[in-house]
Amino acid sequence: MRFVSRSVVTGFVNALATLIFMPQLPELTNVSWHVYAMTAVGLVIIYLFPYVPVTGKLIPSPLVCIPILTAIAIYLGLDIRSIGDMGQLPETLRIFLWPEVPLNLEALRIIFLYSAALAVVGLLGSIMTATIVDDLTDTTRNKNRECKSQGVTNNAAGLIQALPDLRPVEIAVRDRLNTRCE
Repeated sequence: MRFVSRSVVTGFVNALATLIFMPQLPELTNVSWHVYAMTAVGLVIIYLFPYVPVTGKLIPSPLVCIPILTAIAIYLGLDIRSIGDMGQLPETLRIFLWPEVPLNLEALRIIFLYSAALAVVGLLGSIMTATIVDDLTDTTRNKNRECKSQGVTNNAAGLIQALPDLRPVEIAVRDRLNTRCE
């Protein structure tokens, strides 16, 4: 990371902000005026709450904004889409599951290339984000500890059936292995 220039880190963070912002735009089209009013009130709370003496420095403004806007929407009965309107939420927790992929060198060779690429991208993203946060807050983080904890977490998360769409991936890897063995 010492060799990554400041402009690359800034470009990464700006691209990340754009990727987060763009999917939100459809939620602001063809909606009632209530949505625009709530958005404006939310932005006012987020940007002005830090100037409130004492509590503005202690509590992050988004953590104040969310319950206030939720209470307003519920109390006034506003017709605003929620996460539940966008799709069905799971009714149970996911289970601990060992993937149904054979543990041999051929399977590991197929999986390794993808997992190594994703690990490098994830680590670079985390370290660049941590660098920006360190600069903004005048703090320092142990980047090695962050990389190790992300690796342990990603390995553990791989054993939890977090996404129901992973089943086709397991089947595709198994099928690819079977066709190579034949």
